[in-house]
Amino acid sequence: MRVESIETVRRVLCVFPRYTSSFGTFEYAYPLTDGVQAFMPPQGLLLIAAYLPANWPVRFIDENIRPASAEDFEWAEAVFVSGMHIQRQQMNDICRRAHAFDLAVALGGPSVSACPDYYPSFDYLHVGEMGDATNELIARIARDPSRPEQQVVLKTADRLDMTKFPIPAYELAEVKKYFLGSIQYSSGCPYQCEFCDIPGLYGRNPRLKTPQQITAELDKLLECGVTGSVYFVDDNFIGNRKAALDLLPHLVEWQKKTGYVMRLACEATLNIAKRPEILEKMRDAYFITIFCGIETPDPDALKAMHKDHNMMVPILEGIETINRYGMEVVSGIIMGLDTDKPETGEALLAFVDESRIPLLTMNLLQALPKTPLWDRLERENRLINDDRRDSNVDFKLPYDHVVSSWRKCMGIAYQPEKLYARYQYQVDYTYANRIPLPSTPQQKTWANIKRGLIMLGKIFWKVGVLGDYRKVFWKFALSRLRHGDIESLISVTLIAHHLITFARGAARGQEIASNYSLRLGEASVPAE
Repeated sequence: MRVESIETVRRVLCVFPRYTSSFGTFEYAYPLTDGVQAFMPPQGLLLIAAYLPANWPVRFIDENIRPASAEDFEWAEAVFVSGMHIQRQQMNDICRRAHAFDLAVALGGPSVSACPDYYPSFDYLHVGEMGDATNELIARIARDPSRPEQQVVLKTADRLDMTKFPIPAYELAEVKKYFLGSIQYSSGCPYQCEFCDIPGLYGRNPRLKTPQQITAELDKLLECGVTGSVYFVDDNFIGNRKAALDLLPHLVEWQKKTGYVMRLACEATLNIAKRPEILEKMRDAYFITIFCGIETPDPDALKAMHKDHNMMVPILEGIETINRYGMEVVSGIIMGLDTDKPETGEALLAFVDESRIPLLTMNLLQALPKTPLWDRLERENRLINDDRRDSNVDFKLPYDHVVSSWRKCMGIAYQPEKLYARYQYQVDYTYANRIPLPSTPQQKTWANIKRGLIMLGKIFWKVGVLGDYRKVFWKFALSRLRHGDIESLISVTLIAHHLITFARGAARGQEIASNYSLRLGEASVPAE
């Protein structure tokens, strides 16, 4: 549904800020693709764009693809912005540019919802999820689009039921220029991990869309040109296990109907390994990747961060179980925990070798507002407000030791030989467990064939000819070519190239050691 029709017409410009270069945005893979320029379509702004009155003209600009131009600002009567803490400087920069055209600027999303005081320059702050505050913001813009005399803070008290969410306005985004498609099924998580801000922002009782909404959104993504992978951005896909079981048969039927053109991925807690009935249906729906916040293989550390649910099954056993259902595990890893020891880095590298997980997002611990970790460290006077650091935490171990340990782990874990060996294991013992896909007309379109040929050409030239790890690459590539497995060849090479390139920079101290770092002095803004 949209907000009720409003007679007054306003032109709204929705601008999503650029990301600073990071491990998790895969930008080093983009040159090997057929024109990808950004990671995933931002759900929040596209949802708001779809919720605005139907008679309001809306433009959507993702500054990861192109900056908002003077013409865009001249066209607009109001500007809407959203983003996360790591985009804080970029959001403030958008506000500054919009104010140069005397436009009112409204900011929503997770960062302002947690820390309204970070954004004193914005005209409207939308704190919380979509609901009565959203309706009030739209009503105010409808009455008067000019800048208010002082900042207005609107807080959601009555959230809109997710069953009433409109389909995000994917048609406004250049979806073919994204690395992955994105979709949201639920909001909230029942667990209270110390470092996580999700329960504080969105609650512990997951709110849900209906299966019919999800399949309609997938139809819309397909209609707009998304093929390849779609990522469920929910913080825990099994936050409500019964609901996940209800959804999965609908996804299976949708995949059959559309010829299995989508590969699905999600985030879930590791205790999903104890739910074979869910894993079986996920396999049938062609989920191929699960991001699990393993965080650390140290049981004492898991207990300290209140992530005991990761110990409901031995970690390596849980990973192996998920792999048996054809799903590759991607792992979140945190370094700099209070329980870390001088030898923690070596233990982590041993875990990488044992688990054979190819992609582990290693981050330094960062305390986020609205988390128990923030509150505890604040009480202990261990929060550090220094934008030159990679973390705002006063670690128990010396800061330089933690950072150097992170750099060493990145440099070793993502050596081409080690990374491709882990991927070869996945090909042999995980991908082999996926359901055999039927040969369908939807997969054999000329557009898909052309896309694959473009990527293969770039991969063979930039990695196979010019790359300095080409011998490792060709050993893997020739094996895949002999098996006719072009899909794995392309998907593995894209991710591996990013990981190897980023890790090399990290080992040299050229990359930020946390996806959540606020090293604002080095943020790559404004958009050019």
